[in-house]
Amino acid sequence: MTLQSLVAEYDHETQTTRRLLERIPADRLEWRPHPKSFSAGALASHIVECVNWLEPIFTRDELDFDPRTFLPYQAASLDELLSTYDQTVSSGEALLAALDEASLSATWRLKIMGKVRVERPRSEAFRDFTLSHMIHHRGQLSVYLRLLDVPVPGSYGPTADERG
Repeated sequence: MTLQSLVAEYDHETQTTRRLLERIPADRLEWRPHPKSFSAGALASHIVECVNWLEPIFTRDELDFDPRTFLPYQAASLDELLSTYDQTVSSGEALLAALDEASLSATWRLKIMGKVRVERPRSEAFRDFTLSHMIHHRGQLSVYLRLLDVPVPGSYGPTADERG
């Protein structure tokens, strides 16, 4: 995998995700399809967190995560969510632009409370923790939109809403 291909994938996936996030009804951020599910706002906020993983993956050799002290990001409004997302994506673009090919193969580790849970090349960690994670939750969010009767934008082709 080349840096150029990762940048292109990041650009495509973040633009696609932005189109989905902007469709969330501002008055439905607390809606959830099931009591065990994230609310729409919490799910969208988590998607922003997925993009944030790019920073520690490419600026640190490891991240030692402590779930006891972690406070998840929770947007207070749709405007805040979209603004934070745009800022996070922009910061990620700048960080990716400053990388070189060698940085992709450098080893990165995720520790949880001091114990190594993941150790792999940065490019693989980025694809897993940022891109694939974001895409996974974007799929969930598309179901939320469908259940809220909001037209769903396409990701890799048109949806039933876009075909007419």
